[in-house]
Amino acid sequence: MKPVQLISPVDGRVYAERMPLSLEAAQAVAARAKAAQKGWAARPLEDRIALVKAGVARLNEMKDVVVEELAWQMGRPTRFGGEYGGVNARTEYMASIAAETLAPQMIENSNAFRRYLAREPLGVVFIVAPWNYPYLTTINTLVPALIAGNTVVLKHASQTLLVGERLAQAFHEAGVPEDVFQNVVLDHATTEALIAARAFNFVNFTGSVAGGQAIERAAAGTFTPLGLELGGKDPGYVRADANLDAAVDTLMDGAMFNAGQCCCGIERIYVHESLYDAFVEKAVAWVNALKLGNPFDAASTLGPMANTRFAKVVRDQIAEAVAQGAKPLIDPANFPADDGGAYLAPQVLVNVTHAMRVMMEESFGPVVGIMKVKDDAEALRLMNDSPYGLTASIWTEDYDTASALGAQVETGTVFMNRADYLDPALCWTGCKDTGRGGSLSYLGFHSVTRPKSYHLKKV
Repeated sequence: MKPVQLISPVDGRVYAERMPLSLEAAQAVAARAKAAQKGWAARPLEDRIALVKAGVARLNEMKDVVVEELAWQMGRPTRFGGEYGGVNARTEYMASIAAETLAPQMIENSNAFRRYLAREPLGVVFIVAPWNYPYLTTINTLVPALIAGNTVVLKHASQTLLVGERLAQAFHEAGVPEDVFQNVVLDHATTEALIAARAFNFVNFTGSVAGGQAIERAAAGTFTPLGLELGGKDPGYVRADANLDAAVDTLMDGAMFNAGQCCCGIERIYVHESLYDAFVEKAVAWVNALKLGNPFDAASTLGPMANTRFAKVVRDQIAEAVAQGAKPLIDPANFPADDGGAYLAPQVLVNVTHAMRVMMEESFGPVVGIMKVKDDAEALRLMNDSPYGLTASIWTEDYDTASALGAQVETGTVFMNRADYLDPALCWTGCKDTGRGGSLSYLGFHSVTRPKSYHLKKV
C-alpha cells in the first residue's frame, strides 16, 4: 500500500503524506462509529448542539494555522482568511433550527390515540469531502449529522489531507467523543469495499461525476441513501434591464474567485445584445486588475490552481476553443506568474459556441466564455443546454421576471443579482449530472434522519 501524497501547488513539494488504512483497520473504524452512535443519540439535543458549536469555536481558535495550511494545500491566497464566515454562519443557522426541525409532529394526542411523526438519526454518516472548499463542504453535512444524533466518519480529499485532521482535533478538544467523529485516510478500493459492505447508513460525496458514479456502483443493492454533489457549469444571464456594473463585478468574481475552483462558480455568461459590448469591455478590465501570485503575498488576489493536472484541463480547453474560433481577450503577458504549471493566467473568451468543450464541460478554473443573446428564449435554451444543474444567476430588476425565468431553468438554485453564494436557510441541491440529495436548510436535517411513525392506541 502506497502513502497518499499531498503535492503543494505553491512550490510543487510534498507538503504532507499519510498511509491509508488497511481494510481491517477501516472496518474497525466503522464498527466503533456504529457502537458509539446509540449513546451519542441518547444525549439531550441541547448537549449535542453545544458540543458541535464548541467544536467550531475551537476551530476558530486555530484560524492562523488553518489559513496558512489551506494556502499550502490548495493555493487560496491568505488574504481571504479561510472559510470561517461560512463555517460559522452555517453552524449557527443549522443549530438554531435543530429543535424545531427534529421535534416530533403530533397528529393526535387523545385518550384513545397518540399518533405522531418523529425524525430518527440514520446511524453512521460517511462524508467524502472535496478540496476546493474543504471546511465549508464538510461542515454542510458534519454539523447537522452530529446534531441529529449520527456518528460521522470523514474521508478528506488527498489535496487537503490536513483539513480532516484539524476538524477532528478541534471537535475532540471541544469534547466530542473520538468514536463519534473519526477522520480517516482511505484508498478508493477500501472506500468502495466499506460502502458495498453497508458499513455506513448514509454517504455524502462531493466531487466529480465519475466519482459519484463510482459511489453509486459501490452502493448498488445496499439501499444506502446517498447525497451526491457532482459537476457544474453554472450560467449567468444578463438581461437588457440589468445593472451592468453590478453584473460585471459579481459574475466575474464568481468566475475567478478561488482560481475558478468553486462548485457554483460562474463558467458561462449570456448577455443581451444591447449590453454585450459594454459588458465584455468591463469584464476584461475587471480580470486584468487581478494579481496572480504566491498565495502568501498580500497583493495576490489569484493563487495557483490546486494541482498542475487541474490547470492542464483548463489550458487544454482554452487552446481547443481558440483553435475552433474563440477569441481570447486576456493577454497572458499581463500575468507573468503563469508558469505553465499550477499558476494559470485567467482568461475571458468570446466568439464561443456550445460546440466547444469550454462551454459544455466543467472547467473548474479561471476561464469564462461570454455569448451574445437576443432574448430570454435564446438565453433559456443555452442555459439549459448543459448536462449539469447546480445554480443559475439571472440579472434583472424585477422579482417576477427572475422567478418566471428561474422556473424554466433546469437548476438547483436560482439567483437574482447574486452568484456563487450559499444561503444556509435554503437547500443546497442540484439536478441532472450535478447529482442528487440536498444539504443545509431544514431539508439538510431530513437528509441525515429518517421519518419514524408512532401509532399508539389505548385499549
